[in-house]
Amino acid sequence: MDAEQTSLVGKLLIAMPDMGDPRFAHSVIYMCAHSEDGGMGLIVNKPQHEVQFADLLDQLGIKRAAGVRDIRVHFGGPVDHARGFVLHSNDYESASGTLQVDDNICMTATLDVLEDIAQGNGPDTSMLALGYAGWGPGQLEHEILQNGWLTCDPRDEIVFGRANEHKWTAALKVLGIDPVLLSATAGHA
Repeated sequence: MDAEQTSLVGKLLIAMPDMGDPRFAHSVIYMCAHSEDGGMGLIVNKPQHEVQFADLLDQLGIKRAAGVRDIRVHFGGPVDHARGFVLHSNDYESASGTLQVDDNICMTATLDVLEDIAQGNGPDTSMLALGYAGWGPGQLEHEILQNGWLTCDPRDEIVFGRANEHKWTAALKVLGIDPVLLSATAGHA
C-alpha cells in the first residue's frame, strides 16, 4: 500500500453492478484487515439458507440455553468455508482473542464466542459468517481502480441488520447514489 493509499479497515466495500465474479455480485463487505500484505473482509448481505445456527451448534457439540436468540449464518466469502467469524458489537471480548476493527465493531474467530452466544452471554449484536473474502498484495487496490468496488463508512443496520436483500442498496444510498442510475459500465478519462 502506497503512502497516499488509505487503509480500508472498518469500511464497507460495495460491489459495482459489473462485478466480474458472480460470488461477489451485489455484495457488501465489511473490511476487517487491510495493509500492504493484502486484505480480509466478510460479506454481510448473503445469508446461508442451508446452514442454521442451531444446526451449526449441534455439529460443534455446543449446548444452547433455552430462550437464546438465533443468529443468521452468512456466506462470508469464498475462502476457507469451514472457518467461522463473528462480527459483533464492542461490548464483548473473547478470552482467546478479539480483534477490535473500529470503534464500534469487533471480530472474534474462536469457538468461545459461539459458546457464549449459545448461553446468552455473547455480544448484544452479532452476525456469523462462514468463510471470508481475501485479497493478495495490491489486488484490492487494483480492483478498486478498475471500478469493481465503491467504499463507504459502515452503518450498524447494514452490517448487522436482518434485511439482507436491501443492504446493497442501503450502502449505495450512504454515498448518495441511486442504484437505478448506476451504470454497469464505467469510463476512464
